[in-house]
This record gives sequence, C-alpha cells and structure tokens, in this order.
Amino acid sequence: MSVFKYVSESFEELKSNVTWPEWAEVQKYTIVVAVFSVVCALATWGVDESFSKLIAFVYNWFKG
Repeated sequence: MSVFKYVSESFEELKSNVTWPEWAEVQKYTIVVAVFSVVCALATWGVDESFSKLIAFVYNWFKG
C-alpha cells in the first residue's frame, strides 16, 4: 500500500465515517478540560510544596 493511498483513504474515512461533535459541545468539553487541568496542576503544586516543607523540616530536625 502506498503512502498516498493510505493518506487519501484516511481523509476519506474522516469525511464520511467519523461523527464530529457540535461546536457547543466542543466548547463545553474544552472548558471542562481546562478547569480539570488547572485543578490537577494546583493539586500537584500543593503536594510538591507540602513534601518540600516536610523534607526541609525533617532535615533540619536531624541536623540539630
């Protein structure tokens, strides 16, 4: 199978067989993904800061 045939069949599949969502649905899901990404980033930052402070406390406690 040639690359050209593969690419043209892929585009034909996208045009005829794929059900694309409505624009309003795309916008809604984009907002959901953005909010979830921010929440996950804040959670990761919070855990990182907590462990950083915990490790610094334990290090200073052993250092004396």
